[in-house]
Amino acid sequence: MKHLAAYLLLGLGGNTSPSASDIKGVLESVGVEADDERLDKLISELKGKDISELISEGSTKLASVPSGGGGGGGGTAAAAGGAAAPAEEAKEEKKEEEKEESDEDMGFGLFD
Repeated sequence: MKHLAAYLLLGLGGNTSPSASDIKGVLESVGVEADDERLDKLISELKGKDISELISEGSTKLASVPSGGGGGGGGTAAAAGGAAAPAEEAKEEKKEEEKEESDEDMGFGLFD
């Protein structure tokens, strides 16, 4: 990722075809060591391609990827069960609260 970021920075600076030494120079200027194997792979894959075109192609591909947002439909089925369910839940909560209160009457606390 750091190699690609340096490549893109060089592209924004006007270097339409950055070399490996150009990218190493950018990375070394900020104290980052370049990985020669990954750098060579990046250079070979981007050789002869226009970065602007690659970004626009990637954006259109990314737009077709589903990005979630469909998880909100489950609550309607539970509500269709009737109004008895909330009343039962309230009774259960009251019973649990009573049990918790009775635990406090033991005469000591956990951290005493």
